[in-house]
Amino acid sequence: MNLISLISSRRVGKPPIIILAPAIGIGLVMLLPLSYLIIRGMDASETTWELLLKPRTLVTLGRTALLMFTVTLTSVLISVPLAWLTTRTNLPLHRMWSVITVLPLVIPSFVGGYLFVSALGPRGLLQQALSPLGVDRLPEIYGLAGATLTLSLLSYPYVLLTIRGAVRNLDPALEEASRALGYGAFQTFVRVSLPQLRPAITAGSLLVALYTLSDFGAVSLMRYKTFTWVIFQQYESSLDRSLIALVSLMVAIIAISTVLIDIYTRGKLRYHSVGPGTARTPTKRNLGGWKWPALTLMTGIAMASIIVPASILWYWLVRGISAGEPLSIISHDTWNSISVSMLAAITTSILSIPLAIMIVRYPGRLASLIERVSYIGFALPGIVVAVSLVFFAANYAQPIYQTMWLLIFAYVILFFPTALGATRASLLQISPRLEEAARSLGYTSLKAVRSVTIPLAGPGVVMGGSIVFLITMKELPATMILGSLGFSTLATSVWSAASEAFFAQAALPALVLIAVSSVPMAVLVAREKGDFS
Repeated sequence: MNLISLISSRRVGKPPIIILAPAIGIGLVMLLPLSYLIIRGMDASETTWELLLKPRTLVTLGRTALLMFTVTLTSVLISVPLAWLTTRTNLPLHRMWSVITVLPLVIPSFVGGYLFVSALGPRGLLQQALSPLGVDRLPEIYGLAGATLTLSLLSYPYVLLTIRGAVRNLDPALEEASRALGYGAFQTFVRVSLPQLRPAITAGSLLVALYTLSDFGAVSLMRYKTFTWVIFQQYESSLDRSLIALVSLMVAIIAISTVLIDIYTRGKLRYHSVGPGTARTPTKRNLGGWKWPALTLMTGIAMASIIVPASILWYWLVRGISAGEPLSIISHDTWNSISVSMLAAITTSILSIPLAIMIVRYPGRLASLIERVSYIGFALPGIVVAVSLVFFAANYAQPIYQTMWLLIFAYVILFFPTALGATRASLLQISPRLEEAARSLGYTSLKAVRSVTIPLAGPGVVMGGSIVFLITMKELPATMILGSLGFSTLATSVWSAASEAFFAQAALPALVLIAVSSVPMAVLVAREKGDFS
């Protein structure tokens, strides 16, 4: 009898209050931003609604949707061949490429934006290098093209990781049957393998689409007006707060609609193996003469997404040191970044435990409902959550207004599903029979969970916390809006310098930010099964 059968055969009772109460509380907290935006939007005047319904709003909507589409499509086109080459072919140095191709995740979008602007701008580093050849000015990088380039090169690993996991699980029997029927390698991939990868592509595309929707740094530096930029400009100029709420609500609707479309699409995309038993390990295909084009592709992607950005950062760092840029303030920003990210990771991981236990051990409608509600915050851009919490705290929670605890609160709302997913997956691997054995020895239910379940689920909890730490380090708009007066992090320092074109000042905090973020990233890559075999 497998684990799923054990869980389903066990009579499910009511969760104890110590599990139920925190789980319900978490669900209510996750509804707070959306609820407050709705309430605030309902108070908007007729004039405010007229401003919202102006043609420029539809233009911004179209620009936002277009950017989401182009970035998602580009990320898929990059990720599919990279996933296939690193898992199903005899690509030279495939272990190294498996690591290198996911490293762009440690580079925040605003760092990437400032690097591409400084290098490829009309009078950037590339233009300076070409000036002896008579090149006085390069074409504008700003706008849709620049935003698409930046976000695609930094977000494609979200699609790559999901596809790579799916590729490893493909049963080679179907591909062998296709080739036995006379189909070539390319036809087999298009007709057999690619349809089986569609659910993974869809799941990765959702992450990229939401990442693009929530982005503020790259679109601002690339001067491409999306809803997140509009919200921040409205907030900075202290205009009608009701208008901000309405625009934020529009972004929330887009995000939630994207998630619902993904859920519907995944329901239509179900592919099952028809072979008996466990799928065999596939034989890696010999690239033959295609080895060199494949290596060229891998090198090109690595150069564009990692090597060139890192080189530009080191250039600006050396230039800044030579110019006498002050470096002492970095230690303060580094401490702030690590401390708030660590607090967010610990808080989120602890809060994920009762809900994960309820979902796994006490499944039902209530558990399912709370789980779905908990994902609302993840679907909302950071700037939307931040604006809603400003309104809420200023009116109903003034003791935490403009404090670090409100910032931590925002991080929990934004990144809770990340910790929940890791904790839930870990709990699913723990047989409930272990808890029953503990209770048979005289342990109470609570003591059994505390002494048996939680320690065994520890690796999953730590993994979820590591992911939360990574993405919290990169979070910009929520930190800028909710941080107390004088509070700065590595992310805000990079943004402050880069937005004013002080590229040398931005180099050191950007490098430190990437270095610190690389630690949990290394853990995640090391735990990815199959890449180092």
